[in-house]
Amino acid sequence: MENLKTFYHKCIRVWKTLKKPSKKEFTMTAKISAIGIVILGFIGFIISIIIGFFQ
Repeated sequence: MENLKTFYHKCIRVWKTLKKPSKKEFTMTAKISAIGIVILGFIGFIISIIIGFFQ
């Protein structure tokens, strides 16, 4: 029961520190995420070309 109470208090502390991101923060996060997805897609594409070349 003590663990549950401690967990509850930690959750409340985290909830109180949360804030909605500003438009600038949101667009920056979206851009960085998009760049990461494009890079991973490009790496996957290159790997598929290399595998197709050797088969």
